[in-house]
Amino acid sequence: MSTPLEDEKAQPSTPDFEELSRNMARFIEGAGKAAAAYFKPLEQQQTKPRMSGETEEAIKALGHVAEAWMSDPQKSVEAQSRLGTQFFDLWASTLKRAQGEPAEPIVRPEAKDNRFQDPEWSTNPIFDFLKQAYLITSRWAEGMVDGAEGIDDGTRHKAQFYLKQISSALSPSNFLMTNPELIRETFRQNGANLVRGVTMLAEDIEAGAGELRIRQSDPTGFKVGVNIATTPGKVIFRNELIELLQYSPTTDEVFKRPLLIVPPWINKFYILDLNPEKSFIRWAVSQGLTVFCISWVNPGAQHAEKSFEHYMREGIFAALDAIHEATGEKKVTAIGYCVGGTLLASTLAYMATKRDKRIDSATFFTAQVDFTFAGDLKVFADEGQIKTLEASMKMRGYLEGAHMANAFNMLRPNDLIWPYVVNVYMKGHAPFPFDLLYWNSDSTRMPAANHAFYLRNCYLENKLAKGEMEIAGAKLDLKKIKIPIFNLATKEDHIAPARSVFVGSKTFGGPVEFVLAGSGHIAGVINPVNKPKYQFWTGGPVEGELEDWVKSATETPGTWWPYWLSWVREQAPRTVAAREPGGGKFAPLGDAPGTYVLARA
Repeated sequence: MSTPLEDEKAQPSTPDFEELSRNMARFIEGAGKAAAAYFKPLEQQQTKPRMSGETEEAIKALGHVAEAWMSDPQKSVEAQSRLGTQFFDLWASTLKRAQGEPAEPIVRPEAKDNRFQDPEWSTNPIFDFLKQAYLITSRWAEGMVDGAEGIDDGTRHKAQFYLKQISSALSPSNFLMTNPELIRETFRQNGANLVRGVTMLAEDIEAGAGELRIRQSDPTGFKVGVNIATTPGKVIFRNELIELLQYSPTTDEVFKRPLLIVPPWINKFYILDLNPEKSFIRWAVSQGLTVFCISWVNPGAQHAEKSFEHYMREGIFAALDAIHEATGEKKVTAIGYCVGGTLLASTLAYMATKRDKRIDSATFFTAQVDFTFAGDLKVFADEGQIKTLEASMKMRGYLEGAHMANAFNMLRPNDLIWPYVVNVYMKGHAPFPFDLLYWNSDSTRMPAANHAFYLRNCYLENKLAKGEMEIAGAKLDLKKIKIPIFNLATKEDHIAPARSVFVGSKTFGGPVEFVLAGSGHIAGVINPVNKPKYQFWTGGPVEGELEDWVKSATETPGTWWPYWLSWVREQAPRTVAAREPGGGKFAPLGDAPGTYVLARA
């Protein structure tokens, strides 16, 4: 016997057509407001809309693929024939179903594909046809890109990436009239869902100054320092680039060697301090570590000339000096997360040239030093695009935070873009407060000089891994880094792919403990002890290919955090009395999380 909810899902309710008409009028009015918000910046600047750089690159890359196939008419005809055969089979299958006969689907969605979970995508022959036609076409197109001959790897990679964006956007699940769930919802609510959705759409375009800033979380649900980033501590040092946070101890004794965390400046540090249950920082403090963390400034035009060298000197070196003054300790263990890890590795290589031994062991969280296999972000880092970006940054002095946020979202469009478009702007559901997505939307800007250096030396030319990068006149050689390294990769990372991190592990000159965690760039790192969701793998030396390493590695359920702590303890087991923030020559400048983290992009 079916439940009322199942009956409601099975058949769309009859709408109140008078109410539906009123809501359609309100929807059209809201669409006009959204359009006005989109065109407002263009009207104020009196500029004409131009094709975006991403669109230009997509046309170029896919054009090369088309040329490759058209240059061989025979293969082109064969490829079209394959597509035609699949559609013929689909038509035959659909006709059989229409006549009441059973028919196996020609194609099925992948197990992880959540777009077609509504039962009507399978039970209704029309929607089933739309779904299968889409899957047949998109997979055929992917095969065309993969099988194109005579194009270079970079062009193929770009074509694959942009095809993914196009196919994700054209999914029938994204459109009102081809999504059974949206049709039911619209009839049930007499179109009120569309009115709410277009209202939020207009608000989000206005918030993005003419660009859609997709609403992934309720921005009113969190306040930094109040219910997010709340681990007690003090700001003990501040300069133009950083605030240095020292956290209050919760144990009577602490390890003698302090811990310095170098977070990425592309996002804010509090990914490591989301809430008491998820906070890596709070947990590290509870384990007896004296934790210091850099909070980078959210740069403006006045920081345009701040370079990679400035981030080393005024960031890591300034923090090391302050830690020495605050604790009396000359040596620390350090953590570098993502691009913060790339900076830390560069700094260690520079310190090796100067025989500077203040960092005695280092940990990298999903950080790349060899960018040969850097994944889809390399799509945005060719000579032409970097030149365009440099020209744009030169005008403002920085890169807008939304630029990188959009790039990261494009790495997983079916997870980070289109579900929110459907749920928020079509179903009209305001998103729930979610600390991780709130952090993700709290983007930061990047100084022109620093970002250009990073893109060219790492993504474009891979100079750090080659031993060709120079900072302050010193050529950096990662092989000169002899200190112990703990190198964490995550299995499903789209930003710092596990293969890239594994290959980078081979560039260091000292002992490397390579660990592979489950999940991705964030969830694989933020995997708390009290509620672990994923496993991790440990093994022997970093040799051969990642796949071979994994086969012989030991899989351990739960989080890698305690394993890392035991590694840290092995490096420096001595303990001392707990240290309160602001010791030595430093009077606290304010409470953690400080002021720099509060600036919005």
